Amino acid sequence: MEKNLKGKYMKLYKWFGLLIGCIVLSAACSDDDKNFGELGVTIETPVASDTTSSSIQLKATLEVANDVVLSKRGFCYSTNENPDIYSATVVADGDKIFAATIDGLLVNTTYYIRAFVVLYNGGVAYSPQIAVATGQGTLEEQLAQYKAPTYLDNYASISAWSMRSQWNLSNVHDPTVVLADDGYYYMYQTDASYGNAHTAGGHFHGRRSKDLVNWEYLGGTMKSLPSWVVPKLNEIRKEMGLSATTGEGDFGYWAPCVRKVKSGLYRMYYSIVCPGLLNGEGTWGERSFIGLMENSDPSNNDGWVDKGYIVTNASDKGLNFNISSTDWANAYYKWNAIDPSFIVTPAGEHWLIYGSWHSGIVAMQLNSDTGMPKQTLSVPWAEGKAPEEYGTLIYTRGAGNRWQASEGPEVVYNVETGYYYLFMAYDALGVPYNTRVARSKSITGPYLGIDGVNVTGGGDILPVVTHPYKFSCSDGWVGISHCAIFDDGKGNWFYSSQGRLPESIDNTIMLGHVRSMRWTKDGWPLVMPERYGAVPKVAITEDELVGNWEHIDMSYSYGKQKESSVMTLTSDHKVSLGTWKDASWSYNADTQVLTVNGVELYLQREVDWEAVPRTHTIVYAGYGSNNKTYWGKKSK
Repeated sequence: MEKNLKGKYMKLYKWFGLLIGCIVLSAACSDDDKNFGELGVTIETPVASDTTSSSIQLKATLEVANDVVLSKRGFCYSTNENPDIYSATVVADGDKIFAATIDGLLVNTTYYIRAFVVLYNGGVAYSPQIAVATGQGTLEEQLAQYKAPTYLDNYASISAWSMRSQWNLSNVHDPTVVLADDGYYYMYQTDASYGNAHTAGGHFHGRRSKDLVNWEYLGGTMKSLPSWVVPKLNEIRKEMGLSATTGEGDFGYWAPCVRKVKSGLYRMYYSIVCPGLLNGEGTWGERSFIGLMENSDPSNNDGWVDKGYIVTNASDKGLNFNISSTDWANAYYKWNAIDPSFIVTPAGEHWLIYGSWHSGIVAMQLNSDTGMPKQTLSVPWAEGKAPEEYGTLIYTRGAGNRWQASEGPEVVYNVETGYYYLFMAYDALGVPYNTRVARSKSITGPYLGIDGVNVTGGGDILPVVTHPYKFSCSDGWVGISHCAIFDDGKGNWFYSSQGRLPESIDNTIMLGHVRSMRWTKDGWPLVMPERYGAVPKVAITEDELVGNWEHIDMSYSYGKQKESSVMTLTSDHKVSLGTWKDASWSYNADTQVLTVNGVELYLQREVDWEAVPRTHTIVYAGYGSNNKTYWGKKSK
């Protein structure tokens, strides 16, 4: 009996379930309940047509549930992805199919576009996004629309911590730049600012930009001194027979280097300079450290996780550390653990390049998985030579010189040329600072200058890449060095550094500079004289070259601002005025190279920062057969 009842109940459950299913199916198939989404609206991907250099015609199709009332149809657009109704918009005509034309667009620019509808209840529905590029347009159209950057060069009026939202590239020193997965360039730097405004916000401050012109300040990435620093310092001091230190005093937070290792992994190598002396009055200064932080997403400025100690100063003098801090030629340390540069070779090897001001620059191989030294480090001293695992010498300005004015190494690899490039900062940072570059087929050298000198064995590097300079109608710039070198993944390379105003104005101003780079046919990098301002890179015609230019001979001169002189190019391909008067000139439009007096000058459109108001112009950089460097710009 119980079994029969159970069977009856099971049948009833089956019939009930079937009934419910039919009801649900019926509801799902009703005319009023199509798959319209939560708002009752579905918009198909818009279609673009008749695109010109300044306009795009658009059409979109939508379906609406019976009880939904619309108040507006249109298209929203932006040069950034995922525009919304708070971006630029245009109202459309039509019902289920609606259309509109967007006018007044920038030439040769990619726009992201979505169709939208606004409901009477306030809801907004969007279509999938499309990307449409406007046409090239004429030269006049492209340049007429260009707007030069407006931020201040002398930024003293906005330098305070309370004004940090307006800093843009103000208060930048020893920058490092990385292009992240989210399309932003992230910049980090030495702790330094005008009036020490940065001291309110931690260490290794960051900012980011989509266009390398407009920068959003992010704040410090390291909130306090890493917990490993003082214990590691005292561990080494104990091994040296020295008393422990409390770690009191002003630690230096210097010159980070950030690289993308792979998607979802970014590494920042940084320098911490410890205060004090090794053994009291009259002895050499305390050591420095290089440490490591990692982040999976640099958009999270607080996401940097410290991984600890990497390396410290290495000595070849054993424990003979009682050396006066003013005895430069007899410095206790051979390698100085500051100014890291990090590189992953094409073969997948990870290398740390570091050292400044002591005996030269060294390369130390790293464990690619951990970012730590590949070899176990012994105590950081030895008799007669620095411990080998602390690095291989790749550059010295003067063999045997223990106190040389060269620092801030930056090593990059250019797959197009097959060379590693070592950029170095020369001389004092206030005014004389200038940049040099050497290259090698191997990460560990030998590195050669453009004149063939093997600078791994010792010697001054040529060419000069940047130098204090001054165009007319301006104060010019000095202290231009300690650079970051990076590319956009599309063949465009950039140089970034500090720039300072001359001593006659305010030499404590440290403005971040970003400059375009070009490569000579022989594979040497050229840095453009004017700072990058996203001027449209339309072809330069020969007719534009006729007229007056401001020409600078950038040959090295310690601490001297090299000033421009007038050079005039005539339509008959002669030089009628200037250093190269009576010489001939020619132009290769395919390579955008102007040859004057036998010197190849590589052209680019850049901002005329000295013009009032700022506008665009044409600039050049080139190397002469005498290893001189030349900069110039077309006069306005």
